[in-house]
Amino acid sequence: MPQLTWLVTGCTSGLGEVFIQRILARGDKAIATGKGNTNRLRALVDAGARAYSLDVTASQSDINGVVAKIMEENGDIDVLVNNAGYIEAGLAEETSIENYLAQFETNLFGVVKMTQAVLPHFRAKKAGTVVMIGSSGGIGGEPGAGPYCATKFALEGWYDCLRQETAPLGIKNVIFELGFFRTKIMHPDNVKTFRSEHISDYDDMRNLVAGFVQITNGSQPGDPKKAVEIMLDVVKGEGVAEGRELPERLPLGPDVLKTMRKRCVNNLAICNEWEDVIRSTNVEE
Repeated sequence: MPQLTWLVTGCTSGLGEVFIQRILARGDKAIATGKGNTNRLRALVDAGARAYSLDVTASQSDINGVVAKIMEENGDIDVLVNNAGYIEAGLAEETSIENYLAQFETNLFGVVKMTQAVLPHFRAKKAGTVVMIGSSGGIGGEPGAGPYCATKFALEGWYDCLRQETAPLGIKNVIFELGFFRTKIMHPDNVKTFRSEHISDYDDMRNLVAGFVQITNGSQPGDPKKAVEIMLDVVKGEGVAEGRELPERLPLGPDVLKTMRKRCVNNLAICNEWEDVIRSTNVEE
């Protein structure tokens, strides 16, 4: 496969950093972006990446300007990886609207704005791939993760629409549903934890969730390097993906596989048990 140019968001640490490292290792061109000063991306630049300051919560015009500069200085983009995101941990009733909005600004609207900035270039050449980073939190909700799960569920719906709308234009889309991988996403510096006013009725649940976050950080079962290698294979049609069709969505990790299967089985059981009722709602002709 010819050399590809990848644009990746959220590269200051975690999965984004691994993406850039593995893209370069395959001989492709990597463009790393991150919020704030590009000094945080220095190690990736030293490895051969180009780096740009890009905040996915900025205005559409600002993001368009950065993408235009990237393309002017580096040529065409072949793959956009919408990786930037964080976890807003909070109980559904306690979390303030302001914190919900902040979570959506990054995890959903940031993806929308980045994709809208790149799509005109993909449409012009009738080619290109948009990669979404989904989550088990977009398949099944978990206590204390309401804001985060809401963004990931919303991303699933938006992705399905985008995929159908852009497929006739030669544009490919894929969403990877990630389980728990050993990155810094659950580090206390990254997880925004219970920032709203507490309701005493939820004290036990809140403490349980806080304890889960604490013990999970640094002990997640998933190896991010293995996940990224598979994602690169899928986009390029190489390795484990050779000879396979590009999937609409692909779960990665035994934990998310369990969540997805449970959801599918439960939905099928409801359809089967209630089919007569479900089919009874049409207007009588």
